[in-house]
Amino acid sequence: MSVYDIVSHIKRDETPAVLATLIGVEGHSYRKAGAVMLFHEEGTIGSLSPGCLESDLQLRTGEVWKSGMPETVEYDMLSQDDFSWGEAVGCGGKIKVVLEPVKGELRNLLLEAHNLMTSGQSVILRRSRADGSYAYSVESAAGAQETRAVGGWSEASFATLLVPKPRLVLFGPGHDARPIADLAVRAGFRVAITDWREGSLRHDFAAAERVICSPGEAADRLHIGSRDYVLICSHQLQRDRIFLENIIKHKPCYIGIIGSKARIGMLLDGLDAPETLYAPVGLPIGGEGPEEIAVSIIAEMIQVRRSGSRKQPKGADNDESCRNLSGGGAE
Repeated sequence: MSVYDIVSHIKRDETPAVLATLIGVEGHSYRKAGAVMLFHEEGTIGSLSPGCLESDLQLRTGEVWKSGMPETVEYDMLSQDDFSWGEAVGCGGKIKVVLEPVKGELRNLLLEAHNLMTSGQSVILRRSRADGSYAYSVESAAGAQETRAVGGWSEASFATLLVPKPRLVLFGPGHDARPIADLAVRAGFRVAITDWREGSLRHDFAAAERVICSPGEAADRLHIGSRDYVLICSHQLQRDRIFLENIIKHKPCYIGIIGSKARIGMLLDGLDAPETLYAPVGLPIGGEGPEEIAVSIIAEMIQVRRSGSRKQPKGADNDESCRNLSGGGAE
């Protein structure tokens, strides 16, 4: 779950909710400083551990909500003799968590942040200790790439970067692309579909946007930009070419093409391939069938998302042919 999912769950009414933020890590930890999760009436969103600390934190949320005051909790799992935590967690680290009741100023600012994130903007939520509670502020974070804490972390002052979900644009998807859309949503992407065929948009995809237009209009209609991920999967060579020529101009951070090396060679003939092009797509896991190939594609997108750079090894193999997916032989 992304921070966007957590913020999206905040309601305007005073529904009980407590935000947990990991502000300190010493030694090994399941999550890094800046990770957040939300405790609410219907359950939880996100995680801070493999599942061993959440129950204890849950027990504290009732009093935090009732008092209206934040609480700092520290878990020390460094001692090898501490079987109550160390063995159960298997992490052997020390972490510090701040629990904050989502009410008043914090709730209002999170609602404001959600509106900004929905419009594609990144923001920073800052806290500073004041009279036992926190003073909050929200500011722009233009150009931010990933959800993480910003600056140093301490109980007295810390900040969290809130970024919109990255968007995956599927061009001309068929039924075999449904596992890609489903897995992308589960991995924290927002899915958009564009096609020139009205009938294809009736497929049961987990898509937040659906646009019917010519391949040459799609980039402008969807306002594709540098934070978007694009996957070309229509298998219509001429239309794929038109779409690709237009999409390159908008410089998305990831352009993937599904197909064999022979077909992709024809598609790219005469074009200067950008560094953000992945063709064929997918990490070399030897996947077979739509579901396994979807795993390889989304895994590659996550690698790009987390590294912020294309200069990452594609698995352990740097050979030119390592982008081949199983079954992607010459047509």
